[in-house]
Amino acid sequence: MRFRQKAGLKTHMRLHTNERPYECSECGKSFRDSGTLKSHQNTHSKQKPYQCSHCDKQFCHKSHLVCHERVHTGEKPHRCGVCGKSFTRHDSLVTHLRVHTGEKPYKCSQCDKTFAWSNYLKIHKRVHTGEKPYQCSHCEKSFSTSSYLNVHLRFHTGEKLYHCSVCGMSFKLHDHVVNHQRVHTGEKPFKCSQCGKTFTFSSNLKVHERIHTGKKPYQCSQCDKTFAYSSNLKVHERIHTGKKPFHCSICKESFAYYKRLQNHQKKHLG
Repeated sequence: MRFRQKAGLKTHMRLHTNERPYECSECGKSFRDSGTLKSHQNTHSKQKPYQCSHCDKQFCHKSHLVCHERVHTGEKPHRCGVCGKSFTRHDSLVTHLRVHTGEKPYKCSQCDKTFAWSNYLKIHKRVHTGEKPYQCSHCEKSFSTSSYLNVHLRFHTGEKLYHCSVCGMSFKLHDHVVNHQRVHTGEKPFKCSQCGKTFTFSSNLKVHERIHTGKKPYQCSQCDKTFAYSSNLKVHERIHTGKKPFHCSICKESFAYYKRLQNHQKKHLG
């Protein structure tokens, strides 16, 4: 690389030697050239000598002004060589490239999980700290992210942003409309690894798998009996409560189970 003046070469050589002879008297930070030091000192003095020619915003550093003015001009000089997406700032391009490289430089000190972006790590840390800075204005519930709060607020407002393109039915959550549309398409993406049976919803697969595992997660609070399905537990509990929700329309006799009502009504029919 060639330079017109000796001073330019001298400054350039500091890139290789990492020499930083210009030191800030306020914070001790050092720089390779006097111009960068002067720009840095504006941070301490609160001076903002660089003004945008399109709006009233002012900046401490000329580089910040240059980046800002691209908001007005629409210029995006930093282009991704993989997908062609363009950015106004070089650091935005560097961050974007992690989508392609899979690089995850931000590591959690608690569980070793890694993240591509610093804000993802910041949000993740709340799993360990229990911090929930976003509070609902309608109830006492709080959330770790603003997106979770926004989803929750729809249960108060009744807002349904997502619409089925086939029947027009509306839903509060995007996942719900995706699941619903399988009713129209007949898609059954959830497959049992034991018998190959397929299901429209993951929850249905989870329930089905209890046939193979023998798992019975629903336990009666009155006795030790357990059940594979919540509906079976609900029916069983009538033994303890004495509840009889099924009524004969002819003689008004009540029954705990629907099957017993059916058998009873056959007697009336002869």
